[in-house]
Amino acid sequence: MTTAPDRRDRVVLLNPGPVNVHDRVRAAIASPDECHREPEAQQLLVTVADKIVEVCGGDDSHTAVLLTGSGTAALEMVVSSVVPADGRFLVLDNGHYGERLLRIARVHGIDVDHLEFGWANPITPEAVDRFLGENPGVTHVGMVHHETSTGMLNPLRELGDVVARHGRSLIVDAISSLGAEELDVVADHVDWCVGTANKCLEGLPGISFVCAPRERFAALEPLPARTFYFDLFAGYRAQVLDRSPQFTPALQVLRALDTALDLTLEEGVAARGRRYADRAREIREGLEQRGIELLLPPHQRAASITNAHLAGGLTYDELHDGLKERGYVIYATQAKSAGVFRVANMGQLTAADIAGFLAAFDDVLSKHETVKKEW
Repeated sequence: MTTAPDRRDRVVLLNPGPVNVHDRVRAAIASPDECHREPEAQQLLVTVADKIVEVCGGDDSHTAVLLTGSGTAALEMVVSSVVPADGRFLVLDNGHYGERLLRIARVHGIDVDHLEFGWANPITPEAVDRFLGENPGVTHVGMVHHETSTGMLNPLRELGDVVARHGRSLIVDAISSLGAEELDVVADHVDWCVGTANKCLEGLPGISFVCAPRERFAALEPLPARTFYFDLFAGYRAQVLDRSPQFTPALQVLRALDTALDLTLEEGVAARGRRYADRAREIREGLEQRGIELLLPPHQRAASITNAHLAGGLTYDELHDGLKERGYVIYATQAKSAGVFRVANMGQLTAADIAGFLAAFDDVLSKHETVKKEW
């Protein structure tokens, strides 16, 4: 059995964000203290927004509004701001983060329909097409692109076509996909794209954003705000029209995101997706060689996370704690996926990192078997 290398010098993050970042990103967080009302800080907002639009596949008709907060904050900002009082929101749900969309809508008293497919079951465009045909009152549709609770990549292109054909507005949670999976807000008919810094864009936690056509933002002006801090039109008016942040942004985190976006664009989303796919293949082949059953069939998996069943009588806590002692952090699943653990491969990971993880996995399992025999 291979012995895991000593990784005390570096913790390898195999959780789906935050991620191991590039040295240039880490260095950018140490930028000098500055005032957010000065021209250079205001220009930073514009620059980062332009780069986000480029990563999203948008054009000059698009822009982005940035928010200091996690991806959930930007998602709540969109849902609470864009569905009018007389609108109706359809949530497509096949996992924990689909459920999150539903919960956000209900918190804000939004009229919501729930099309539930069940955890680890694919969202079928035919079912969505049928539902929209039978429910003309639906004005907005919300979906998760990469449902990390199961590792499933939902069919954005096909669903976008269906929603557009019915003339409804599509909100996409791209928090765990943007930067590595194929996504084009124009080709995929995405009206509201929500993302975050600290996953596949390989930035640091603390900044999230909304990318949309400028005309969609402008159309929000007459809608009464449901919240104060999460008022999307107010953010658009401040950042895009007045070119000044509405509230104090996390400027150092924003500078780190600016650098991370440069690295994303230098590498290219398609190339990053291939890099992630290589790491995912190494993880999946390694686990399967060890007799570990994976949750999803290959054609349903995203390129940045692998959900696998616990085996050998090992509990999640035993596996997690044993790996963490050896310098590797994996992730739990929600209650509906009991008996499953998650291994993400977002961020600056190498083939050597994955080999080290598999060696550590062997070590933990071997020691568990030894303890069982001693009992």
